[in-house]
Amino acid sequence: MKKAVFVFVCVLVLIMVSLQGDCFAQSEAGLLFLLISPGVRADGMGEAFVALADDASAIYWNAGALGFLQHHEILLMHSNWLPQLASDLFYDFGAYVHHVPGLGTFGGSVTYLNMGEQNVTLSTGPEVVDHFISYDVALSGAFGTLVSENIGVGVNMKIIRSNLSPIGAGQEKGSGQAWSFGVDLGMLYKHFLVKGLNFGINLSNLGPKIAYIDVDQADPQPTNLKVGFAYKLLDMEYNKITVTADFNKLLVRRYKDGTSDPFYKAIFTSWTDEPIKQEMKRVISHVGAEYWYSDLVALRVGYWYDEIGNVKPTTFGAGLKYSLYRFDFGYIAAGEGHPLSDTMRFSLTIGF
Repeated sequence: MKKAVFVFVCVLVLIMVSLQGDCFAQSEAGLLFLLISPGVRADGMGEAFVALADDASAIYWNAGALGFLQHHEILLMHSNWLPQLASDLFYDFGAYVHHVPGLGTFGGSVTYLNMGEQNVTLSTGPEVVDHFISYDVALSGAFGTLVSENIGVGVNMKIIRSNLSPIGAGQEKGSGQAWSFGVDLGMLYKHFLVKGLNFGINLSNLGPKIAYIDVDQADPQPTNLKVGFAYKLLDMEYNKITVTADFNKLLVRRYKDGTSDPFYKAIFTSWTDEPIKQEMKRVISHVGAEYWYSDLVALRVGYWYDEIGNVKPTTFGAGLKYSLYRFDFGYIAAGEGHPLSDTMRFSLTIGF
């Protein structure tokens, strides 16, 4: 009989997500790869991007921002994931947005997290008899439009495939494979209260629970509320500075017996399962800044603070833009020995 490699995969996933920001430390949901932030530009700004979201990564950050994109754009991103933990983990993201005059902007994206090759052994010994790749992937389609000169709204719908293991553990019938779907809703309000100030809100991962083998132990999706602001501190011909701030709250309610509320209920109950003071500690704060010189060279810096997960990294980034092309680089400094330390990310954006 084949041995339990599925358990090992699940433990690996929990380690990965428990060490990553954006609510990963709370480990109360499944499909946590949906919270990994795409777009190296946003990464360099401490993942504070919901109220800026002015490129193709808006499909993830805030579909409401798509309404303000008046062009076509392709974004491609690659990152070696948690290099301190393993060498064969990687994360890829690709997105395309297409503007239709008089209607709005459509978009599509692919998100892929490769969790490396796993070995299958026999229960009678350590002999390796098979291999498989563990991965999560999501395909999404989005649409955003303007409802007024300064307000955009949008929706992002996705199909999700999780392939942790093709076999179960021990006597379990089934496998660590599952399908699901989810919906994101977003809104961006430009020149909110004062000129140059944007307000953004994104409610993501609204969908059914995901079950691998036991339906009774299905995990909720990582429903997440993200609100934020972006302000153009300096807007001159050759010098531009934008500062951003985001606040995230995971909207998942899980009970001691392992059960959890459906997403439409957890949106409300996740605020009441603990005293409000403790609930506010679960809000993860992000701040960032971006400087552009003559729309050619960008420098970025950011920071996020996750008290519950004890994740407090500093991020840095840079960008080069030439004609239709923009190349972005991001770097995370999370402290010596931390799995996030020395994480480097790269992306290419092509606008036309």
